[in-house]
Amino acid sequence: MRYEVKERIFGIGEDYWIEDENGRKAYLVDGKAMRLRDTFEIKGPDGRVLIDIHKKVFALRDTMVIERGDEELARIKRKRLSLLRNHYRVQLADGSTELDVSGKILDREFAVEYEGELLAEISRRWLRVRDTYGVNVVREDADPALLIAVAVCVIHLAEKERGVVD
Repeated sequence: MRYEVKERIFGIGEDYWIEDENGRKAYLVDGKAMRLRDTFEIKGPDGRVLIDIHKKVFALRDTMVIERGDEELARIKRKRLSLLRNHYRVQLADGSTELDVSGKILDREFAVEYEGELLAEISRRWLRVRDTYGVNVVREDADPALLIAVAVCVIHLAEKERGVVD
């Protein structure tokens, strides 16, 4: 299933819709302004909060936490040694499952993989509209809201690292 993100500069307080491949509003990314830490909510088209994302306050490296309800789903942080491409590690709440996010994050050309198997690819190549990129969830049994949350997190972390957002 493909999703289309009409991008604005990611920043706290920015809200934007993610549409499905049929042009229907699928998810609202709601950036929360005036918070002590970076916070986003991913909501369904009905306004119900599906996923909460926030920056972990006390961490040596920037870490984003993804939660559903009061249950933690994942933690995301940049891998230590990644010289040529951006690499992020997604540690799922079960503790043993790790997703790998790698590619050109700021160019919106990257992949989310589990043990070498592609789960989702994020790309601008399929779309002709400026400032738009796609999220293609490859596996049917994958959680699209979680994979979209992972994409939101790594883009936000990469932009913060480069000084694109405050």
